Amino acid sequence: MASIVIIGGGWAGCAAAVAASQAGAEVLVLEKTDMLLGLGNVGGIMRNNGRYTAAEEMINLGMGKPFDITDRAARHTMIEFPGHSHASLYDVTKVEPMVRRLLEEMGVKIRLMSRAIDVIKKGNAVKGILMADDTIVEGDVFIETTGSTGPMGNCLKYGNGCAMCILRCPSFGPRTSISQRAGVEDILGQRGDECYGAFSGSCKLNKDSLSQEIRDRLNREGVVVLKVPAEDVKPEKLSVKVCQQYALKEYAENIVLLDTGHAKLMTPFYPLEKLRKICGLENARYEDPYSGGKGNSVRYLSIAPRNNSMKVEGLENLLCGGEKAGLFVGHTEAITTGSLAGHNSVRLALGMPLLELPRNLVTGDIIAYANERIKTKEGLKKRYTFAGAEFFERMKERKMYTIDKQEIERRVSRMDLTDIFNEKLI
Repeated sequence: MASIVIIGGGWAGCAAAVAASQAGAEVLVLEKTDMLLGLGNVGGIMRNNGRYTAAEEMINLGMGKPFDITDRAARHTMIEFPGHSHASLYDVTKVEPMVRRLLEEMGVKIRLMSRAIDVIKKGNAVKGILMADDTIVEGDVFIETTGSTGPMGNCLKYGNGCAMCILRCPSFGPRTSISQRAGVEDILGQRGDECYGAFSGSCKLNKDSLSQEIRDRLNREGVVVLKVPAEDVKPEKLSVKVCQQYALKEYAENIVLLDTGHAKLMTPFYPLEKLRKICGLENARYEDPYSGGKGNSVRYLSIAPRNNSMKVEGLENLLCGGEKAGLFVGHTEAITTGSLAGHNSVRLALGMPLLELPRNLVTGDIIAYANERIKTKEGLKKRYTFAGAEFFERMKERKMYTIDKQEIERRVSRMDLTDIFNEKLI
């Protein structure tokens, strides 16, 4: 039996756990907070634009379980909002327990409030993970999915201070870069002005703090767009966002609210007094981050160099996924990269050749394309997502974007990869 240890229980880590378990491994997830999914607890947007294509590819590749959960937890499907089509919005208040139950039913072991602080190495191999309680967790292969947000010092240095986000560093301790502790230098993403990092692209408002009319429209339609007063339009804010797929003028000129259980406010931060000048938001209150009137979490400050099978360069038995694996944005992107890392962890443990997804699948292309671009100065300023910006344009140019499920099924079948992630290797 192969023993796979996953450090970080966000969407990438949970997808890696599903894939490694489906391949037959014994899987342990280490998560420093008291909940799985990390930023997935405040996100919620699925299947918008090219993410629909990617989700259906992953389902046909054998990773349907995460998408079954997000589909079942959806509050709204096939909605439209500026720059985005056929989106699903899952309920952020319901999805984490559903994922936790799935992993437990699959036999995945989960250790919550378990913070990794260092690496035990032998040569170029990781032998164990040193925990904050001084215990050592050993395994055959390790997967780092710790994300790229935190510790607090990064938000102080590159942002507007700790915004008290869902990751709660003051309570659960700082994120540790496992790859860096193992001797591999991290890559840092940049903004357009070459400052490091980028702000998370949205906040959550307490829905009950909004007017009855806005609550009713959100519950009924899933989206509400409100005009920003002319004196408060700040187009320059778009350049500081992680989510370049939302860096459109509509998001500077309007308040865009999406219903994900809370009201998802599509801007990195917005001064509360200015927000309350807008009709219907007179009593608005932030749910995440609590300091959403001043700032947000800063991301892309810890990326591991890796190959297209998700193996970290320079180490024999460490893989990575999610934001740790590149300048990726979104849950679908985290699930995609985490799934490949989880599957390949078992192949690596067994001495098998590692799988690279072909570039005529969008899931394979984004992994390879982002890896190429991160090696360039300009590429470090970009973000890569199926939902917009540079990579979605690439999808359309290459005629890879489609919502035709039968066509997507044929693409995966032509590559002889149907259900590859569901194949027992042990």
